[in-house]
Amino acid sequence: MQRRNFLRNVGLGSLAIPLHSLATSFSVTGSLQDVSKPKRLAAGDTIGIVSPAGAIYESEPYEIAIESMQAMGLKVKLGEFVRTRHGHLAGTDEQRATEFNDMWRNPEVDAIICLRGGSGAARILPLLDYEEIKKNPKIFIGYSDITALHLAIYKKTGLVTFHGPLATSTWNSFAVDHFKDLLFNAEAIAYSNPNEKGGMLAQTRNRIRTITPGTATGELLGGNLSVLTNIMGTPYFPTQWQNKILYLEDVGEQIYAVDRMMSQLQLGGVLEQISGFIFGKCSDCDPGGAGGYGSLTLEEVLDHYLKPLKIPAFSGSMIGHISDNFTIPNGILAKMNANNGTFTLLNPAVR
Repeated sequence: MQRRNFLRNVGLGSLAIPLHSLATSFSVTGSLQDVSKPKRLAAGDTIGIVSPAGAIYESEPYEIAIESMQAMGLKVKLGEFVRTRHGHLAGTDEQRATEFNDMWRNPEVDAIICLRGGSGAARILPLLDYEEIKKNPKIFIGYSDITALHLAIYKKTGLVTFHGPLATSTWNSFAVDHFKDLLFNAEAIAYSNPNEKGGMLAQTRNRIRTITPGTATGELLGGNLSVLTNIMGTPYFPTQWQNKILYLEDVGEQIYAVDRMMSQLQLGGVLEQISGFIFGKCSDCDPGGAGGYGSLTLEEVLDHYLKPLKIPAFSGSMIGHISDNFTIPNGILAKMNANNGTFTLLNPAVR
């Protein structure tokens, strides 16, 4: 508990880190690996669109994705196999890995965004050129099934990557503002849910729930719960979770499945190491049939695994399969406040 108490109480001044270094050590107690930051985006830069997971079957999503990137002042380069389909996948494993590796090697590409999530990203993890990724640090963004790529890149290279909108996501003002503040303006942004009552006496949407009050400091790392737990025990899963703030989200999972995955995180020793916990949205997650015996609620499941840890924890953050989606850097120190459901980067995520 000494480590957790230190992380909660340490002053921000002692955690100050140079903002413009490429390789920056975030070691507080010696357990954090060195991370490297990609270069920030600017108008006129080229963003590559890759499709490392599921396929898209119609032409309109491609058009919307290209137009959305161009509306932010970016040039677009489509991956070689981005329109390919192999069953439910966007091409064979070899095609998707080749497309992915080529984007990192291409000096004309400044950033990489995934067309969509879906399924299949974990299949290409053994085929990725992690040395090239490490030598050519670029902004890489996506969420859902892309969690497998984020964790593998973090584990193998230490590069800061970004859990955020896909090229085909809803690029509304909320998503665009967070994306630009973080990746264009290099701001150490503060994350808080919209505080909008919508004519009601009390806020009814996008509420946060404090599971365990308090503040904590740690390196942000996480993503989609089901994808994250599915690669546990592989060479692509981070083994050190000390001094981490774990953030999670999911979609379309029954509560018993969420319970099973949280149990896996507990049994695998992840939960006992982290300094803080943030749960976003679990969209379309419901108890289902549950064998006729009823079901635990999501609230009960989270409380069961998190309250005994006595670390700051909250749920309801704008993370997940939602339109108003945060862009979150993996590998950057942040300070979270579970009392009001906020977290703040302690330094910029790009140089």
